[in-house]
Amino acid sequence: MKKRQLISILLLTCILCSSLILPSCNTQKSKYVAHSFDYFDTATTITGYEKDKATFDRTSGEILDLLFEYHRLFTIYHRFEGIENLCTVNELKYGVHRVVTVDNRIIEMLLYAKEMYRVTDGKLNIAMGSVLSIWHDYRTAGLDEPLEAKLPPVDMLTEAAEHTNIDALVIDEENSTVWISDPKTTLDVGAVAKGYAVEMVARELEAKGISGYVINVGGNVRTVGTKPNGEKWLAGIENPNTESDEAYVEYLQLAGESVVTSGSYQRYYTVDGKNYHHIIDPQTLLPAEGYLSVSVVCKNSADGDALSTALFCMPFDKGLALVESLEGVDALWIMSDGSKRYSSGFEKYATTP
Repeated sequence: MKKRQLISILLLTCILCSSLILPSCNTQKSKYVAHSFDYFDTATTITGYEKDKATFDRTSGEILDLLFEYHRLFTIYHRFEGIENLCTVNELKYGVHRVVTVDNRIIEMLLYAKEMYRVTDGKLNIAMGSVLSIWHDYRTAGLDEPLEAKLPPVDMLTEAAEHTNIDALVIDEENSTVWISDPKTTLDVGAVAKGYAVEMVARELEAKGISGYVINVGGNVRTVGTKPNGEKWLAGIENPNTESDEAYVEYLQLAGESVVTSGSYQRYYTVDGKNYHHIIDPQTLLPAEGYLSVSVVCKNSADGDALSTALFCMPFDKGLALVESLEGVDALWIMSDGSKRYSSGFEKYATTP
């Protein structure tokens, strides 16, 4: 993560709520903040109001423990002893994928991702691992040796794209098993895992009657209730122009909603003077063009994560039509020239700091 991005995420946490002690139910609650860099390869910030630090530490510790559990289940890069996760689902044994019995939370997330594939007309496709892994390797190599940076060969990407059929992912809910029928197909849940995990953790808090918290995992922001005095939270949408002195392009008031942004300015490498970011269009097999960022505001952080990526890969008119068809979902597009486009309901969240 670039320095400005990290500062921006931490700054967002600082502006989410004031440092005043606020009354709630005849008790006094103060603001506390906890940070971690251990989950989903990004920065996590938890902000909450509690009557004392011990109570906040207990709740934030529970949040981080849950995020750790989801991180271990959903990662495609690491094995963990005694756990069958998506990394082991992707592995081959004797040249084929095996049927893997997994935690039900993996089953539920994969079923959700399959549904979002349908909703987004294939723009959100977790079976794109064969293509995304090629881009990941070339991007990593290009960042390690910038003077040697290269683009993946078109024929390599085209061949890999032959193995991105979502139907190759076979889910048996009754027996809690997952199997990938095509040996050359692999899963990549980077467009949905963070948001899904954040949403599940937020729901755990809500089920316990806990309110007055904000969970921010790498810019996937989910608010839980309001501040103790009933005020909404203030959240900022990061400015994709990293050279600007203005850290945010929009400010939002949220009370139980989430905001998630996908952007071309976040993860990229440079080849022959041109930047190539990490959001790959399933149709072109190249980094999607047309936007600097797409931000989605909705209740469900998983929806925000999945939709922000899918919308980034859609023409504006088609993306707008999709957003307008979904209840409780709004979006902001920042076009490649820096201009802004909004869905019809976005303005109800907009505010000034």
